Formats: sequence, structure tokens, C-alpha cells
Amino acid sequence: MITAKFLKDGDRIRAVSVYGHADYSDEGMDIVCASVSSSLQTIANGITEVLQVAAKVCVDENLIEINLPEGSMPSAYDFLEAFELQMSILSEDYPGTIQLSILEVQHYDPH
Repeated sequence: MITAKFLKDGDRIRAVSVYGHADYSDEGMDIVCASVSSSLQTIANGITEVLQVAAKVCVDENLIEINLPEGSMPSAYDFLEAFELQMSILSEDYPGTIQLSILEVQHYDPH
């Protein structure tokens, strides 16, 4: 199962971490994993390359994290909101493949 964790500070998502495998189909044929990976790459590139926000993006073998710096432009937060919506839709369309969790934090500091 893919786990997507969203850290919210007030009404804004400040960070997201995604890890795991959907196990919807065989490796290389799993449309859920492909959808999540593609969505996450689009979000990360939109924030760092299009908006030029110095977000901290960590990529490990089975983990991707995006952390927005304090005072990011509103559009950067919108990208993470869009990703949360996409993961919610995918989890409804493909039950048992994606688990979402939203954690409330106060004064989030990614350092």
C-alpha cells in the first residue's frame, strides 16, 4: 500500500511524504503506482522549477518528501493541496492501494 502523509500548519499543507507500493498489479504494470509517481513528479517540478520555490525535495529508494520553506508563495501550497486531492481521488477509485493521513502541526520547521 502507498502511504501519503500530509503535514498541515493551520489551513496550509506544508509537507508531504509518500512511500510504499500500491500492489495493484505487477511491477512495471501498476497503474496506481504510475499515477502517484507521475502526480508527485509534476507537483515537485511545478513547485521547484515553475514557481522557483526552494522547497526541500528528498528522494530515496521508496520515499519522496517535499517540504515547503516558511513563507512560500500561496501557489506552492496550492500545488500540495492539488496533490492531496489527486491522492484522495485515486484512493477512492482504487480501494486498498493508497492510505492518506493528515497530521496537524503548529509552527512547522523542516530543519
